[in-house]
Amino acid sequence: MKTDFEITVVGAGVVGLAIAARLSGLYESIVVLEKHNRFGQETSSRNSEVIHSGIYYPVGSLKALLCVRGRELLYEYCRQHEVRYNRCGKLVVATDAGEEQQLDEIVGKARANGVNDGRIIHRDEIREMEPHINARRAIHFPSSGIVDSHGLMKSLETAAINGGVTFAYGNELTGIRGIEGGYELETATAGGENFAFTSRVVINAAGLQSVRVSEMAGISNPAYRMYYWKGEYFRIGNGKNRLVKRLIYPVPEKNITGLGVHVTLDLDGGAKLGPNAIYLEDGVIDYSVDAGRGPAFHAAAARFLPFLEEGDLHPDQAGVRPKLQKPGDAFRDFVISEESGCGCRGFINLIGIESPGLTACLAIAGYVEGMIKA
Repeated sequence: MKTDFEITVVGAGVVGLAIAARLSGLYESIVVLEKHNRFGQETSSRNSEVIHSGIYYPVGSLKALLCVRGRELLYEYCRQHEVRYNRCGKLVVATDAGEEQQLDEIVGKARANGVNDGRIIHRDEIREMEPHINARRAIHFPSSGIVDSHGLMKSLETAAINGGVTFAYGNELTGIRGIEGGYELETATAGGENFAFTSRVVINAAGLQSVRVSEMAGISNPAYRMYYWKGEYFRIGNGKNRLVKRLIYPVPEKNITGLGVHVTLDLDGGAKLGPNAIYLEDGVIDYSVDAGRGPAFHAAAARFLPFLEEGDLHPDQAGVRPKLQKPGDAFRDFVISEESGCGCRGFINLIGIESPGLTACLAIAGYVEGMIKA
């Protein structure tokens, strides 16, 4: 049976856009479904915009492999397509003896993941690089950086459109039914109009709603249960944003629930602290920032930013991570799965695509392409 489209991508976040751009020109008919009226309205536009090195994740995990591969793909894409970025580098800092021991472990894991540019530096070199921070030792990773996530997404959208991809903004997926040779998808607009079309392949890149989309297709896997974690940011004001030139990170939290409150920069010279990690037990997406948490942010960062005062911090933004971990759970990897084993041939799930999803987006797109061709 001939379908209306060869491929449907559900979700126009950075990963969905990267997939659409990668597949454009390779297939005659591709559509991207997005419930919002434009791309990147959820996780992709509410993050630190950091290009990660790939140092924290277990060796051989998709997060490790796709982050390391995606980092260089992303830098090259930005150079070729004039997307703004800054390869500013990162310091992971130790402020006590216990954290110093962890630095050695981080360097070892980084090298096992193929990140070979990290090196341990001591007080004198730290002072040369970042004279205003406090650290006994640190690891310098020059391959880390920041990217204009909006500019990246706009570029990927343009590349996809130029390759013949159709974007159906303002269309929320409401149902999926398996048919001969593919799937029938039902959508609804905010105005109450309903549409249905068919597609040979469906790629679920719906981010925060990816489990719901998977269940629409009849896939109910307990391992796919999602847990929402909010991350808040506070902006550094009073001119003190100019006192750091690189990303400054503490050693990471256990099981990588989060990377700890750290300093991130933006391309316009600003700096902010965050994110924290707040488990949203009720599953309700909440983008508010609690100004009352300013003292906690200050306390977390003041040990390596001694110049920081509580009055320098101002509420900024919040995002929600689509994690596969609840509090206390061990590390969980990305789920990128072609679901023939569940009787859903041609249905590709991307679930739990949190950090380093932005860094890895182009590598994820290549990985998905391989699944379609398999």
